[in-house]
Amino acid sequence: MRCEDVVKAERIRIYDVARVAGVSVATASKALNDTGRMTEETRRRVKQTAAALGFRPNAMARALTQQRSFTIGLLTNDTYGRFTLPVMAGVSEALVDQGVSVFLCGIEDDAALARLHLDAMLDKQVDGIIATGKRIDRRLPVDLSHLPVPVVYAFTEGPDDAVTLVSDDAQGAREATQWLAQIGRKALVHITGPESFVSVAARAGAFRAVAGRGAQVLHGPWSEAWGHAAIAKLWDGDAPRPDGIFCGNDQIARGVVDALRERNVEVPGDVSVIGFDNWEIVAAATRPPLTTIDMNLKELGREAGRLILDLAEGKPVEPGIRKLPCKLVLRQSCGGDAIAVRNQEEMLQES
Repeated sequence: MRCEDVVKAERIRIYDVARVAGVSVATASKALNDTGRMTEETRRRVKQTAAALGFRPNAMARALTQQRSFTIGLLTNDTYGRFTLPVMAGVSEALVDQGVSVFLCGIEDDAALARLHLDAMLDKQVDGIIATGKRIDRRLPVDLSHLPVPVVYAFTEGPDDAVTLVSDDAQGAREATQWLAQIGRKALVHITGPESFVSVAARAGAFRAVAGRGAQVLHGPWSEAWGHAAIAKLWDGDAPRPDGIFCGNDQIARGVVDALRERNVEVPGDVSVIGFDNWEIVAAATRPPLTTIDMNLKELGREAGRLILDLAEGKPVEPGIRKLPCKLVLRQSCGGDAIAVRNQEEMLQES
């Protein structure tokens, strides 16, 4: 493309679009903003003309016309980014096609810093705020109620009358445990995090609903070291050893797999192992790669983006907690390759 073509494209105004499309400036504006009454053919012609000319609407003029800033604030205390980054990726995907930008602020657990960033967002006249964090049973250290803009809570606790999105921990744990039973594992154990976490209780309850009320649940820190220690406790004790282990997160699961290998216990030959989170940097590097539950945080972010956009546009959104389903990601720690081949063979036989 020649330099003068770029300059020419940058100078395209809505008046040029209207002239080439053969409509008034008012009709061109309504067509591009999906407002007003006109035939679909006219609306399509205006949009095609704008695209062909390389027309880009002036963001400031658009904001003044529609009384919106076309920015959304994202507040998080998950400064490590384990949960916030996939949520933000989903939010951005949902909003980018709508011409809406995301303004991210990390507030750690500092109330003063949180208030400072919140005031900055309000000064920038964001159209709404998405609050997200590192656990679903803790609120951010700032009060987001009674703000002049709508708020959606994603992977953090919100007020009872708020719109809150979380992953369905019980459904994910149930699917993991059912899979272990489906592949023939009989003696199941759940090695998980601290009992004080709501997500831990939900997953443990779902595990026992499938494995049996007496099925063993071991609580400890969210760490690989706890995975090692839990295996030592199970293998050095008098109780029967498990042949299927469901872990509360991928770090614990990696510690479990390493500890089993050190004891010459084959995974998945002797014991099948499933994690939770689908933290790929951990799951893919585990030997063998880890079967795990994906919390679908990116999809949770997409849904948060769609909902905050609806609220910003004044559309009705029912408050309450919305649980989004998790999904099982098969890898080799449950014999993923062999199972996939077997399932494919069964499908071919049925057809």
